[in-house]
Parts: sequence; structure tokens; C-alpha cells
Amino acid sequence: MLTINENYLKLPGSYLFSDIAKKVAAYQKAHPEREIIRLGIGDVTQPIAPAIVEALHRAVDEMGDAGTFRGYAPDLGYDFLREAIVENDYRAWGCAVEADEIFVSDGAKSDCGNIQEIFGPDCRIAVCDPVYPVYVDSNVMAGRAGTYDPATGKWSRVIYMPCTAENGFVPELPKERPDLIYLCVPNNPTGTALTRDQLAVWVNYANENGAVILYDAAYEAYITEQDVPHSIYEISGARTCAVEFRSFSKKAGFTGLRLGFTVVPRDLTCGGTALHGLWARRHGTKFNGAPYIVQRAGEAVYSAEGKRQVEAQVACYMENARVILQGLKEADCTVFGGVNSPYIWLKTPEGMTSWQFFDFLLENANVVGTPGSGFGPSGEGYFRLTAFGTAENTARAMERMRKVLGRPKSFS
Repeated sequence: MLTINENYLKLPGSYLFSDIAKKVAAYQKAHPEREIIRLGIGDVTQPIAPAIVEALHRAVDEMGDAGTFRGYAPDLGYDFLREAIVENDYRAWGCAVEADEIFVSDGAKSDCGNIQEIFGPDCRIAVCDPVYPVYVDSNVMAGRAGTYDPATGKWSRVIYMPCTAENGFVPELPKERPDLIYLCVPNNPTGTALTRDQLAVWVNYANENGAVILYDAAYEAYITEQDVPHSIYEISGARTCAVEFRSFSKKAGFTGLRLGFTVVPRDLTCGGTALHGLWARRHGTKFNGAPYIVQRAGEAVYSAEGKRQVEAQVACYMENARVILQGLKEADCTVFGGVNSPYIWLKTPEGMTSWQFFDFLLENANVVGTPGSGFGPSGEGYFRLTAFGTAENTARAMERMRKVLGRPKSFS
């Protein structure tokens, strides 16, 4: 008899950003004369850097020549890209990572969602709260999360690690022992980060307890403070307990090209089984490799000119973050993040839930952000803005927000 995966039916509602898109579309249909500024979804606005575009053109020309045409890409990635990644993202930071430990993919989100497939269904996961939704949702789909309690917004088999202003948005070691620990540093959505010493606590904990850290470093290019590591492999002992995910989406504006990679060290084992081999088998079976032209574009990110251009783009987004931070502080808001990350996490006005604040901003300032509650229970009472807009729109959004937030603080 034909049946469906009932775990999908457990997912509450639709995907967070789909809900936001529907609300905005409905509002815009009702008010076509109003211009909406979107600082919600973390999509980039600057075009692909010239050095990368040139590499794309060269690769396209190669694909039109019988002598240089390429078919299926190697499922683990072309050597030219993997070597460039090792040299620039790991050896440059003193990390012992080899090219054959890198698995090139179509993005970090895919890998973050798919990595759970190589682990047993009884594994307990631990997540920061608030958290990027894909970590929890992919485990719900796999039947690993238990049952959902609408009253608390929590899953019965998920271990939540609250990250709040009270603890500096640094997750505390869980009282229950998890098997898989998801960490996103710099963090989405809070925009905060972990120092070397703080991250070392987690590496030591994972090694002592036989847990695996699933480390999402999608925003490492935005780190500005010296004491925040760019890779978990800068921490001694990480090779025996951590998988790292990286993305070209925010680093180099590849949201429309799709490219990322995952590092699975050969030292990392589970019950005596090397996870490297398991991920290689899964990757090779379900993925036909990222396109050649996109991997050539990825290689160009690490060229001298590519680095200069990409760093300039990141600097523009971080200037937007500074403008948002300054604007919100002038509006007497309590804000976090925006220093090592393109995300700003602000406390909603007294008496307002995060969705009420979403509606308030949309209606009164025509600015779109992301309600904190969409990232988990501890996100209630907070709101996320991104620095990925244009400089002009970012400045205009702050002007509008300062104006509407200049009224009394209590909205109850």
C-alpha cells in the first residue's frame, strides 16, 4: 500500500521564510503604492565580482569547445577548487585539513540538512535556541525529533540550548548528553560569535562525550574580531569531533550560483566507523557534482583579484551592519550582533511579540525583517535584520524605523 513519510506531517506550518513572503505579498497587493524595503531574508544584493564573472565566461567558452568540454563533475569536487580551498581557508589559518577531506556541493544549507542521514535514527541532537530552522526541520523529517508541543514550541527529543542576552548568547553545555551538536558561528540569527576559548569548551566536551559537532561556518568571512576563529579546526582536538560546513553564498554572493563544501576529517569516527567514508558514499550516490563553470567561479574567489573584490563586497555589507546598529541605537533599541556577522538581533518593544513587531514595521515603516520566534522559543521577543540590502535601502530603512520607533516604548 502506498504511504507517505508521516514525519513530514509533524512539521508545524510552512517554512518560516515562505510565511514571510506570503505576508509581504498580501500586503503589497493591498498597498501597491507603497515601497517595501526588505531586510528579512539573507539574500545578497551586490552583483558577482568581476574576477569571478571573467572566470565564469572562460569556463562557459570551454564548455562550447569539444577539446575542453566537461561532462559530469567529480562527485567530490574538482581538485583545482579543493586545493584552493585548503590553501586559503585552512592552511592560511594554521588548520590541518587535506583536499581529500573536502566535499564540494551546491551549498551549505543542503549539506547541513543532509548530513543527518549518516547517523542513526536514535541519535539525540542539541541545537542553540534560537536556531537556523534547517537543523531541526531536517531531523524532524528523519523521525529523530520526537513530538512537537505547540505550547512551548519545542520537540520532545531535541535538546535546546538557550542563547539569550542573559548568557551573552553563548550556549551552555547541556545537562542531557547529546550525540549531535549543531553550532553556527558566527550565529544566524543572533549575529553573535564564540571566542577561541568558548569554542574550545565545546570541542573538549564533544571529545569527552563521544559527540559530533556539526559546525556551520557559513558567515566566517564576516568575522572582524581577532579572538573569533574562522574555522573550528583552529581548535586543538576538533579533527576528532567536528564536521564543518562552508558556503560561497554570503562570502562571494553565490546565492544564485549555488556552491559550498563540507569538511569531514579522516580522523572522525563513530563507533569505530570513519564518517569520511560514509559521507563520501552518501555524497557520491545522491549528488552528481557541482557544475564545472560554478567550480571555476569558486576557484576565482581565491585569486588575488577575486579576494580583493570579495573582501570589498563584504566590507560594504558590514558597513550596512554598522548603519543598522547605529540607527537602532539612536532609536533607543537594544541590539546585538552586526560585528562579526551581517545579522542584527534586536529586542522588540515592550508588549510586542516578534510577529506583532513584524506587522508593525511592515504597516508603519514598510520594512521587512524576520520574527525571532521563527528561529525557536528563545527567539520570541527578538527580531532579525540583515545587512545584505543596498547601502541606499539600508539607510532609508533606518530613517523609517527611527521615525516609527520614536513613539512610546510600550506597545501593550
